Amino acid sequence: MRKFANLELSNYPLFLAPMEDVTDSTFRYMCKLFGGVDVMITEFVSSDGLVHNAKKSFQKLNIQDYERPIGIQIYGHIPERMIEAAKIVEEYNPDFIDINFGCPVKKIVNRGAGSGMLKNIPLLIEITEKVVASVKKPVTVKTRLGWDESSKNIVEVAQLLNNTGITGLTIHGRTRSQMYTGKADWTLIGEVRKNPLVTIPIIGNGDINNPIQAKEHFEKYQVDGIMIGRASIGRPWIFKHIHHYLHTGELLPEPTIIEKVEIAKSHLLKAVEDKGERSGILSMRRHYVHYFKGIEHSKEWRIKLLTSTSLAENIKLLDELKNRI
Repeated sequence: MRKFANLELSNYPLFLAPMEDVTDSTFRYMCKLFGGVDVMITEFVSSDGLVHNAKKSFQKLNIQDYERPIGIQIYGHIPERMIEAAKIVEEYNPDFIDINFGCPVKKIVNRGAGSGMLKNIPLLIEITEKVVASVKKPVTVKTRLGWDESSKNIVEVAQLLNNTGITGLTIHGRTRSQMYTGKADWTLIGEVRKNPLVTIPIIGNGDINNPIQAKEHFEKYQVDGIMIGRASIGRPWIFKHIHHYLHTGELLPEPTIIEKVEIAKSHLLKAVEDKGERSGILSMRRHYVHYFKGIEHSKEWRIKLLTSTSLAENIKLLDELKNRI
């Protein structure tokens, strides 16, 4: 058994990464539908948004029992607002609260939040300690290797975080400067895991997109879990496939194009049910690109699908692709 945020997890636990405008309740539903995902985390929520009663921020706090165990992730750079936000989040009864010190997006970093906090480690530690002390729920952290190539200080930062009272640490194997480019470096993630001064669970994140990779990284770096983000977009079945391989050694076949169409259709209908027709359709566009990536001679059809604003036309276009196969 493995532990994270005081949760007892089976061997080889898999985590759904928090991704803005991706890991909404609809996508979390799809991942749970296939199974294999052990822990999920919401889209990240602005502490400023919660403190200022922003509707969009509060909408992200709604979680369902079938999603458990699930954490709500918050970000910010002002200790008092992070404390207040954590207390608000606790009222929504997540299994844990996760602090985002890893988001590399410019508008967040420029405020000193997300991975911008990697430039101010004393403040990062102060915020973590104060959030932990302000709530009863377990608190975890997600961060990166460092700010840039010359400041990969995650081993030292992990040692400091280990003494703040958090109950888990997720490390994305890139620096902030890398954004999402280049290859994720798991070497330092492995060093953190093997460091005797770091006793909290360590979750590795970055570039895991198939079952064989997942097994290799579990064995080589001895992490307590693996978090999957971008590789799950348009592939909500990835957790089931990786879980199956880790526990049986058998590789499951990828869904056929016809099966992907039916999965995308189910995703679309759930999105419209959750958000309404217009917002539901708009939210599907980033997923469609990945569901149907690599289909030959489909540019014209893809453009139609990505510009359609009616449910009926979306369904018609999806059926049209299925009939082409």
